[in-house]
Amino acid sequence: MTFRGPIYKTLGFIKLLRPVNCLMMGLAVAVGEFIALGAMPPLSPLLLGIATAFSLTASSMVINDYYDVEVDRINAPTRPLPSGVVSLKEAKALAIALAFIGLLAAYMISTEALLIAIAAYAISASYSSKGKKTGFLGNVMVASCVAVPFIFGSVAVVKAITTLIAIFALLSFLASIGREVTKGIVDVEGDSSKGIKTVAVLKGRKAAAQLAASLYLSAVALSILPYALGIAGILYLSLVAIADVGFVALSISILRDYSRENALKVKNRALIPMLIALISFLLSQA
Repeated sequence: MTFRGPIYKTLGFIKLLRPVNCLMMGLAVAVGEFIALGAMPPLSPLLLGIATAFSLTASSMVINDYYDVEVDRINAPTRPLPSGVVSLKEAKALAIALAFIGLLAAYMISTEALLIAIAAYAISASYSSKGKKTGFLGNVMVASCVAVPFIFGSVAVVKAITTLIAIFALLSFLASIGREVTKGIVDVEGDSSKGIKTVAVLKGRKAAAQLAASLYLSAVALSILPYALGIAGILYLSLVAIADVGFVALSISILRDYSRENALKVKNRALIPMLIALISFLLSQA
């Protein structure tokens, strides 16, 4: 049954946006600004940065559902687009409007911020339209979008990518690719049937598990660098050490058992050390 009342329409739009994801990206930009300055950023770049991340992420979410509509008619028929709550024409207009708002907010910060926003948005849109089926390249595209808010935040307030921000962005990038590769182990049957060339599909679950673990452990090794360089304090080291223990444990787990069930657990649990690492980034200057 298709619902077309104003309440259902509004809820459909909200569901399309995935506001929690959008808020998380906005928070990442705020964290990037805070780390780059070592203090609370001015209100203008803070709000404009959050608006940029929120709007462009929301637009990307709509584009993702737009391209997935045929698959969702089978796998998720209650989603806003396949259910008819929101039309494809409305979704396209919404995506364009959100992109305009996000890019305008970036332009109001600086030209450099606008260029980064355009690049990040292009990667995200390309992933939705074509990147998903490329497998590992798609994983890299997703991880790039996770890492870039830190860079955007730094450029927004100091017009440069600080050493600390560069390291934190790379840490996020490595951990995110590891999580995406792990997700490929979970989805191997479905991905194979859809022609999605993940590492798990092309090389097998064991090879994917080895790659995921190596990426997690690379992030662990890199996490010591800010303290070793003297650009992060002991509080950062103490907290990131907890995240590192989590990533090491997850690496051991996926190497020992690369079944779909365990890969799903590892993928979900990876969010915990990622969150702890984010907190350590925030407190790196303390």
